[in-house]
Amino acid sequence: MTITADTTGHAAALPRTALHRSLSEPLLDTMNFLNEVTLRYPQAISFAPGRPQEAGFDVADVPALIETYLDHLRERGMSEAGVRTALYQYGETAGQIRDLVARMLRVDEDLTVDPAAVVVTVGCQEAVLLTLRALFTGPEDVLLVDSPCYVGVTGAARLLGIDVVPVPGTAHGPDPEALHRIVRELGEQGRRAKALYVVPDCSNPTGVSMSVEDRTALLETARRLGLLLLEDNPYGVFSTVRRPTLKALDTTQGVIYLGSFAKIAFPGARVGFVVADQPVEGAGGAAPGLLADELAKVKSMVTVNTATLSQAAVAGLLLRAGGGLRAANEPAARHYQTTMRALRDTLAHELPPGAPESAGVRWNDPDGGFFLTLDVPFAADEAALHRSAQTHGVIWTPMRYFHLDDAGDRRIRLSCSAVTVDQAVDGARRLARFIKDRARDGDRG
Repeated sequence: MTITADTTGHAAALPRTALHRSLSEPLLDTMNFLNEVTLRYPQAISFAPGRPQEAGFDVADVPALIETYLDHLRERGMSEAGVRTALYQYGETAGQIRDLVARMLRVDEDLTVDPAAVVVTVGCQEAVLLTLRALFTGPEDVLLVDSPCYVGVTGAARLLGIDVVPVPGTAHGPDPEALHRIVRELGEQGRRAKALYVVPDCSNPTGVSMSVEDRTALLETARRLGLLLLEDNPYGVFSTVRRPTLKALDTTQGVIYLGSFAKIAFPGARVGFVVADQPVEGAGGAAPGLLADELAKVKSMVTVNTATLSQAAVAGLLLRAGGGLRAANEPAARHYQTTMRALRDTLAHELPPGAPESAGVRWNDPDGGFFLTLDVPFAADEAALHRSAQTHGVIWTPMRYFHLDDAGDRRIRLSCSAVTVDQAVDGARRLARFIKDRARDGDRG
């Protein structure tokens, strides 16, 4: 491709066809659009961001957390020169706090993993990218997702040129009959369903959690179909019901576990991880290794390593909390449960079942996490969102962003994590007024 100049002497615009085709898909504009809406209407109450509350954040804590980790290294016998290197240099590609991550999983999830099977990543988003890049080898490989699905996963797949096929979700997780049918149909087309992405606890965007029975059944189904399960668990510690993870129930190494410290520690650290203990044949007759080793190879060419300062801060938090973060997050979990209850109760008061203005309006009742979903009797699109923000001062997320088809056109996602209880009540009232106004307008389009 040749860069040419226009009549003013400036470089001519690159043709859209010169860029990867995924960059033209609306899916990749989702995050930017939601940020733009929030900034455009700063006085509106926003149920859009899925970020943790900031009440427990203290800027003064960060240096102390780092020092806690450095003291831990000294207590293990590391010299001052070694401590300096651990903080200032690149560090291991797979991460220098893998043992602490493994300990956290044992404390919080009763999940025993070898630290060698852990790769510490730049947020969970990198964990997703590394895993997809390593697993998907050609155009016949297909990623299945429990639908509706977090846009970060479908967007990452598109960037990598991986076809994504949705498996309809239910109140109990992926529809088992649909999963069997889709895998069979793909096989008949000469394509191969390689893995299924699922969030079993308080999922984003629906808030749905899977029962233990449904988890066990999904593991068996995946085993029979030859599917790997990509289990993402950013919200499990916020559930009112503690259930074993898919990885903890897994006996055949059929689950790759994706984790993040964004919600349970702080997003600014940008630290996530992946547990990939699947054996991989050695090259040239060498002894078998782990899938984690292969993911580290990919990471070495993407981010080289995860920032040692960020790892040190997260490690200090883990050490200070006794190894796990579930107990430390109990106040936050109670806050999210309280704001979600206030949101639901206010909606029930403002939009009572059976009332004319409540026709077509219903919402689910998650047992924890950040999100719930609301059905509405009109097209929940960007135009409706702008109108809601401008005329009623309330922002939400269109569920169509989380679907690969039009199944979410009349549903919205509400996040209760970044609002106070008073804001949740006020925001729910504003939202109810907006819905009533649309009903009075007779706008069912």
